[in-house]
Amino acid sequence: MVSILYLFIVFFASVLQAATGFGFSIIATPFLLFLFAPDVAIQVNLFVSILISLLLFIQIRKDVYLPLIKRLVIGSVIGAPIGVILVQLINETAIKISVGTLLLFVTLLLVLPVKMQQTNRRDLTIGGLSGTLTASIGMPGPPLLAYFAGVKMTKEQTRATTLAFFLLIYPISIGLQWITISINRDVWGLVGLALPAVIAGLIVGHFIFKKMNQALFRNVTYILLLVAGVGLIIESIW
Repeated sequence: MVSILYLFIVFFASVLQAATGFGFSIIATPFLLFLFAPDVAIQVNLFVSILISLLLFIQIRKDVYLPLIKRLVIGSVIGAPIGVILVQLINETAIKISVGTLLLFVTLLLVLPVKMQQTNRRDLTIGGLSGTLTASIGMPGPPLLAYFAGVKMTKEQTRATTLAFFLLIYPISIGLQWITISINRDVWGLVGLALPAVIAGLIVGHFIFKKMNQALFRNVTYILLLVAGVGLIIESIW
């Protein structure tokens, strides 16, 4: 039963990842935490996300916004060690509730017809937040999702730039996990088991992406932010 639920979660999250560039960690992490120990859930999320990002990036690399990527990576290199420290010093439940509440607040602001101005400083800050969340709870997407929706990037740039960033930040986070708590032995088998569901999800998600217009893409973004915020809070209280 656990294996079936796991494969369903991976498939659905892979569909969203291919369709938006964000879905896997946002959807998968809260549900995987119901099935597995926190270290296993987070590490499976990191490894599968790298695989998905690599497979998709080969096709869409031409849409990457390179200047933004550089600043996000610089910020994430600073933020990732902070995430490791936070996990050691602060209750993980408190981190998740805080992040979930912040996401709900940001989503409310984004629904309003206000356009956020992109700046170098904000790029670095968002990169830092993503790095911190990746290293602490394995979920870098929400800050990027909120920021890209606020600055009104195209769906092509959003998906490609996000995936490129994930390819850089996830290995850093895995390295930090390896050093601090090591990689759980069960993770390798779970990643291998997920491969068919990942491939099927990417095929379906890529088809959906081609059918979505910009307005629908933006609405899906808001829904994912709401799901992430509510999911983190519920998972923490549960």
